[in-house]
Amino acid sequence: MVDIHSSAVIEQGAQLGEDVRIGPFCVVGGEVNLGDGVELVSNVVVAGDTTIGANTRVFPFASIGHPPQDLKYKGEHSRLEIGCNNIIREHVTINPGTEGGGLLTSVGNNCLIMVGAHVAHDCQIRDHVILVNNATLAGHVVVDEWAIVGGLSAIHQFVRVGRHAMIGGMSGVENDVIPYGSVTGNRAHLSSLNIVGLRRRNFSRDVIHDLRKAYRLMFAPEGTLVERLVDVADEFHDNEPVMEIVDFIRADSSRAICQPRLEDAA
Repeated sequence: MVDIHSSAVIEQGAQLGEDVRIGPFCVVGGEVNLGDGVELVSNVVVAGDTTIGANTRVFPFASIGHPPQDLKYKGEHSRLEIGCNNIIREHVTINPGTEGGGLLTSVGNNCLIMVGAHVAHDCQIRDHVILVNNATLAGHVVVDEWAIVGGLSAIHQFVRVGRHAMIGGMSGVENDVIPYGSVTGNRAHLSSLNIVGLRRRNFSRDVIHDLRKAYRLMFAPEGTLVERLVDVADEFHDNEPVMEIVDFIRADSSRAICQPRLEDAA
């Protein structure tokens, strides 16, 4: 069964799963695929080659799948893939990919994208991510699992945000944010580990203790970052979260690593 309001416009070719609900004044394009149980509350527009996974709910005035805001985009066929069990609130905008980013924008499962948030072309949003009101992601941003981007924050293009990271509200982030890190400010600096988030997700006291020790060593004023990473890897090689941070910093990236101010590294 599909419940479509009489004022909605569903273009020929659109694929609708079971129990889809489409409210008043919605528009669904001909290349759109809505999974089982998807709900478009009202005044939602879904365009382009866009897939929305099962049980995702989209609130009024969201604009999903319209062409990217990139002057290099010349109409190439690109895609937007949104996973299952997401909540996409009012006035959210999510754009498909461009040729420069693999022609794909993706959003994982169980995400909460709050009022006015923007996900630009070629972004990769993993599972359980929260984008708070008016959070803005430029093109090619990667946000890993369980990360939170605070309200009114802006993330520079090509920035990576690691797992379980926390971006404080009204931050301007132009460098990569380590997994489990917490950043704030304009331009943002690494202020600490996301201890509150780690406790909420039941990380053990021993793991958190080692993360704190590794963090202090990693961002100590002595030596170079490369040298300190070697020391951290030697001491904490059997601690998976610590090694995740080490691998994240060592990975290729077009952006630098967001680092603490001297008083925050102590």
